[in-house]
Amino acid sequence: MADPVVRLVGVKKAFNVGTPVETEVLHGIDLQLAAGEFCAVMGPSGSGKSTLLNLVGLLDRPTAGQLFIQGLDTGTLDDAGLTRLRGRSIGFVFQYHHLISAFTALENVMLPLLGQRGFPDDAMRVRAAELLDAVGLAAFADHPADRLSGGQQQRVAVARALALRPPLLLADEPTGNLDTRSAEAVFTLLRRFSAEAGTAVFFVTHNPELARRCDRTIEVVDGRIAAVPD
Repeated sequence: MADPVVRLVGVKKAFNVGTPVETEVLHGIDLQLAAGEFCAVMGPSGSGKSTLLNLVGLLDRPTAGQLFIQGLDTGTLDDAGLTRLRGRSIGFVFQYHHLISAFTALENVMLPLLGQRGFPDDAMRVRAAELLDAVGLAAFADHPADRLSGGQQQRVAVARALALRPPLLLADEPTGNLDTRSAEAVFTLLRRFSAEAGTAVFFVTHNPELARRCDRTIEVVDGRIAAVPD
């Protein structure tokens, strides 16, 4: 049986460690996510959702416990190793798209490919164009990002996150800043890509309707997994 894409074993996270104001915000998280699984992450503000996502995204390290990505114990890696693994295996879509406004839609989607290869080439442009077509924006490839609507910009961000075909995608409230129609389009895209590519997705949301349409919902409350419904 294949390793889960993500596995957390007893993961804890504390801040200001060793000081009088040391605070533990995650308290022994056990969790795993299989290839192609689309998992909603819910919980009130301050519950530890963002901290959990930062750890899974290798943007921070646990204070205790183990975090495995594709079977690799990330605790054995130095910072350079974490950066390489993150760039190769994890895509990110945030509530705010974080596009480079002066770049075209095509150029924004090419950025992860450029970071990996170091120089643009025809194959890179073809891959970016295919992704823009897949998100319904082929006609906008040459438009500067700041000339696109909010929903269009978020779809470009989805295409960018998928440029390297990552096995794991972290979506941090990607629909929270969109109107209902645009939110539905982005959610549908993420579900489709997850199913087609076998990409595992952590989808952080406050929208219970979208959460019900995910494969599984994890509720984080006070730094603990409160519920993992079947």
